[in-house]
Amino acid sequence: MPIRASDGTGIHVEEVGQGDPILFLHEFAGDHRSWQPQVRAFSRNYRCITYAARGYPPSEVPRDPDAYSQERAVADAIDVLDALELAAAHVVGVSMGGFATLHLGLEHPSRARSLVVAGCGYGAQPERVEAFRAESGKIADAFAAEGSAAVAERYAVGPTRVQFQRKDPSGWEEFARQLAEHDPLGAELTMRGVQAGRPSLYALQDELAEMPVPTLLVTGDEDEGCLEASLMLKRTIPAAGLAMLPRTGHTCNLEEPELFNRLVGDFLRAVDLGGWPPRDPRSLAASTTGMDE
Repeated sequence: MPIRASDGTGIHVEEVGQGDPILFLHEFAGDHRSWQPQVRAFSRNYRCITYAARGYPPSEVPRDPDAYSQERAVADAIDVLDALELAAAHVVGVSMGGFATLHLGLEHPSRARSLVVAGCGYGAQPERVEAFRAESGKIADAFAAEGSAAVAERYAVGPTRVQFQRKDPSGWEEFARQLAEHDPLGAELTMRGVQAGRPSLYALQDELAEMPVPTLLVTGDEDEGCLEASLMLKRTIPAAGLAMLPRTGHTCNLEEPELFNRLVGDFLRAVDLGGWPPRDPRSLAASTTGMDE
């Protein structure tokens, strides 16, 4: 079903299942189709909502570069909730969608019953911000000059994607094929405005330390760009838990769907039962054993 974002951009939304709502936010290299392993599992008990971010057909592809930003990505997620008349939802995001999920929790905590933030952290460390932005600019230039199919041939075999290719060649081929189908203008402007333009998570630590929303952080242990940031988020967000998937890269929801779904399912049930409180402050003692307190 199409909806209109608050700036008039058409957003393609799909939903299936009944029950408490889960809103899924996809990564840069994916789209709404990337959530099929989760939709098939969770739609048995939940109302699963996916959408294609602006710049990803069948959503509209604005030609104005100013239509793409981290703030706009969060606003689109809220617009989807509003269009479906949902006061709040569990929000699950991977990579680019993980950043949007985290920012949604910061800016609109009452709209999120919980947050699952997976594969989140690229370019976040202060010493890596400029290099990440430069690399993002090169990727955007490549989409503009070569098109999505040519870029996908390299992007899909990056150092945190080869794990998926090795484990599940068929699933990886589907991922790579869908990436090659992306609109090159949408990919270019998303990379410039959303990816390269977002603030460092380390600059948001004070706000993150006050965020009350129950949060599950998920990362692959071979997703090098997310490891340090995930530890920082775990140590900063009061009600955060961190799950690290062994021998796993960036595309964790597709690479390890059964493990990912089990972790998310257990987390959602704990939240719904009131069993995911903030961290016990006693665990933050400087002493290893507490015997010297």
